[in-house]
Amino acid sequence: VQLQASGGGLVQPGGSLTLSCAVSVFTLDDYVIGWFRQAPGKEREGVSCIKTSDGSTNYADSVKGRFTISRDNSRKTVYLQMNSLKPEDTAVYYCNAIRSGNDYWGMGTQVTVSS
Repeated sequence: VQLQASGGGLVQPGGSLTLSCAVSVFTLDDYVIGWFRQAPGKEREGVSCIKTSDGSTNYADSVKGRFTISRDNSRKTVYLQMNSLKPEDTAVYYCNAIRSGNDYWGMGTQVTVSS
């Protein structure tokens, strides 16, 4: 299983970005796909996750109401729509896939929120 995160970049405070996580698998069924982030000098933290089977989602309190996670099983891709971005959202964002007790990580994509 390989994951490829993309869509990061530099954005001004209040702006938006959409991250994509492309998962190279036969089927995206029955995975939990999560987005995590790690800012310089800080621990990696969970941002949001989605069950690909039923679309149920979870969000960290810090991003609730601003970020939306979604999936397109046919494209084997999970998205993270990020609105109202704040400087404290600056971090490297990683996607993660879990299925049957196995855990996979992709390379991250940098998100920088700055004026």
